[in-house]
Parts: sequence; C-alpha cells; structure tokens
Amino acid sequence: MSSTGEVRKLWVLMMAAFIDMVGYAMVFPLLPFYAVRFGAGAQVVGWLVAAFSIAQVTSAPLWGRFSDRWGRRPGLLIGLGGSAIAFLIFGFATTLWLLFVSRLAQGLSGGTSGVMQAYVGDSVRPEDRAKALGWLSAATSAGVMIGPALGSLSWGLGPEAPGVLASGLCAINLIFAWRWLPESRPGEHGSSSQRVEAGILGEATVPEAAHDGSRKSVAAMVWETVRYPRKETSELIWIYAVAMMAFSALTGVLGLFLMERFQLRESNIGYIFLFLGTVAVVMRAVVLGYLVRALGEVRVMRLGAVLLAIGLASYPWPNRFAVLVLVMALVPIGTALLFPSTTGLLSRRGRKDQQGQLMGVQQAFGGFSRILGPLWAGAAFQHFGPAAPFYAASAIVTVAALLSIRLRPEPGGPPT
Repeated sequence: MSSTGEVRKLWVLMMAAFIDMVGYAMVFPLLPFYAVRFGAGAQVVGWLVAAFSIAQVTSAPLWGRFSDRWGRRPGLLIGLGGSAIAFLIFGFATTLWLLFVSRLAQGLSGGTSGVMQAYVGDSVRPEDRAKALGWLSAATSAGVMIGPALGSLSWGLGPEAPGVLASGLCAINLIFAWRWLPESRPGEHGSSSQRVEAGILGEATVPEAAHDGSRKSVAAMVWETVRYPRKETSELIWIYAVAMMAFSALTGVLGLFLMERFQLRESNIGYIFLFLGTVAVVMRAVVLGYLVRALGEVRVMRLGAVLLAIGLASYPWPNRFAVLVLVMALVPIGTALLFPSTTGLLSRRGRKDQQGQLMGVQQAFGGFSRILGPLWAGAAFQHFGPAAPFYAASAIVTVAALLSIRLRPEPGGPPT
C-alpha cells in the first residue's frame, strides 16, 4: 500500500470482516442441531440454510444503492448492528420461526460484503486494489476457519452461548468500526459499487469505447449465457454454477449427515469445519499457484472437478470416522482447485470491456446455486436417505467435469 492512511483503513476493514465472519461461522455448523431440537426435518433444515443466501442475494443491490447515496460507513455500521441482533435472536430462539428470522436477518446484514469491496475501491489506488481485495478475502477466510471451533467450544457454556458470544463480537466490531473506520470518498464519476449495483439491476452497459460499439446490460448477458451455453464464457459460468450448487448441497446436509451417521454433536461439529477450512486455505495459499504454473488453469479446473466428484460420492461409504476425515479432505481440495481456476479463466477469456459484467453474471448464477443446492439436498436427505444428496451432488459435479472437456488449454503453455 502506498500510504499510511490506506493501510490503516484496510486493516480496520479487514478486522471488521474477520470478526463478522467469525460470528457467522460460529453459528452455521450448529444450525441443524438447533433446528432438529425444535422438530425440523432435513427439508426444513435445507430451507434454513438457503434462507441466508436468499436474503443476501436480494439485499446486496439495495445495500450498494444505500452506500452510494449515504456512504459506505453508515452501510457497514448498520450491517454490523444487524448481525449483532441476528445472532442474539439465534442464541435465544425457542421456535423454528425465530431461527428463520435469525437466518434472514443474517443474510440481510451479509449483503454488505459488496459495500466492503466498494470501500476498498474508494480508499485504495487502482494499482493496489487487487492486493487489497486479496487481503480482505484472507481475513474472511481466517474467520471461516476459527469461527466453527469457537462455536463448539462456547456451546459448553449453554445453548445460548454461541449466539450471545457471536452477537457480542459483532457489537464490539460495531464500536471498533464506529471509532476507527472513517467514511471513504467516492470518485466523481461513481464508485465501483455503483457499476456493480447497476449491473445486478440490469442497467450497466459496456463503455462507449467498446471495440464493436455495442452496449449490453448484465440482464442481457445472463440471457445470453442461458441461450448460448456452448459459448466459451457461458460454459465457464455454467461450470461454476453447477459445481457451486453441488458444493452448497453438501453444506446444507453435512451437519445432519454427521449427526446421524457418526453421532457428532454441537460440542464437536465445529472442529470438523475447522479442519475443512484449514485444508481449503492451505490449498489456495500454497498449492494452487504451483499447480496452475505447472499444469495451466484448464487442467487444474478439471482436476478440481474430478476430486470434488470423487469426494462427494465417497462420503456415504466409510464406517470409521478416521477414514471419513480422509474422504472429507477431497472436497476442500477440489473446490480450492476448481472455483479459482474457473474464475481466472473467465476473467482471461472474456472481453476486456466486459470483465466486471462477466464477474457479476457469474456471481448471480452462483448466488442462485447457493439457494437451490440446500433446498434439493434437504429434500433428498429426508425422502431418499442420507446418502442420496452426496451421490446426486457427485453426479452434478461430473456434469461440470464433462463440460470442461471442451475447453481448450491455454495457448503457449500455462500462465505465469
């Protein structure tokens, strides 16, 4: 970073993102256990998991518009305050309806993730933004790693403790951000979030200087992806969406599966998520770059799809927990190879004047996948047995692997 002010703002923002994600990750692994305690079946648990994504996807454009009009700082502070309230409701929930209220409130507050990215765009010079966004992503990943273990550890103090602790962390986070996070200063011609928000609403167009003079909204690009699925960029978006739906199906029923098959409880489920998160972070931070340089993004993407499909299909087989742990590692390894490579290929093979819109279309498809995955997985778990969602998710990822066969490898060897 080029200035002390930029570095200070970024560190404060990273801390806010980290603590916010710790709170989310504390309560998420516990959600199926709380729901089952209130009499919910697997299908209802699927709806509870999907409720967060439904609220997040629908609220993100509104948060973008709010932050453009009233500022990034008010949006972030309101979001942090909303998270504190949502986690408190979770801690003291006595009915399924209160759990749904908590999840929807968490999703609404989680829609501010785009505001955080816009804050980076406002506060950091263009040449440093990619690095800054990488640091912000690293902070959220660290929160995902630590949160589940902290949730299981705090559960020993009582069923209310994880929600109350998560709420307290968000309240401290709110005070911290209120004191140390200043308002960013958008540029004269509109911030990056304005362009992203407009894209989500179907209003954004490519620059006037586009080489063919065309103007195309994100809504038109979504329709183009559906209408021409064999186009290279469309194939990459579909690969991402299909694989994301399968992965989201796993997250929707994993707690239920471990509860029924291996009798895991609130006191130890968090450590499983800690293990999975650690494997994912190590793969992305250490192994991914080496494999991309050695094999290229297309081959790494294919390898990730194959490993993810094998991992999902293998979940129902082990009878010993130690063997299951080895199988479980295949999923974060596969996703760490598949998703970043797919996004990287999309950014390199799309037109330069449509990069932001392509990313927006990909995230739109991914958002709907995160909604659909838990819904059908919960229904399959309840009506066809615990193994059904894993076999179905593996078959879905196999479709993504087959789609990747048509993609040509990088010309001239793998990227540096």
